[in-house]
Amino acid sequence: MSFDPATLVYDERGLIPCIAQAEGSGEVLMMAWMNIESVNKTLETRRVTYWSRSRQAFWVKGETSGHTQELVDLRVDCDRDCLLAVVRQEGPACHTNRRSCFYTSVTEGTEVEIMAPME
Repeated sequence: MSFDPATLVYDERGLIPCIAQAEGSGEVLMMAWMNIESVNKTLETRRVTYWSRSRQAFWVKGETSGHTQELVDLRVDCDRDCLLAVVRQEGPACHTNRRSCFYTSVTEGTEVEIMAPME
């Protein structure tokens, strides 16, 4: 069965959330938004391409930082309203220079940083 990005469920802005997960470790790296065009670009180039809501433009992960995401597998959830991109991450995924954007834990009502920036 061939895949058609038009069959995904996008929100009222034409966006769908995409979670990036590290190949091998399964670590959740980040979440960003895609639209139908960025899904198509990601599948065509194998370089993960998101839609920047603030800039209203395509955002090829690592285009300026060098911290690229190579697509290994793109998975669709059961409701077709969320994507999981299994990626080969080069360098940190987070703009704070951390391996993952999920570096803060809420423990007993307190925020605790559990991951230091990469060297």
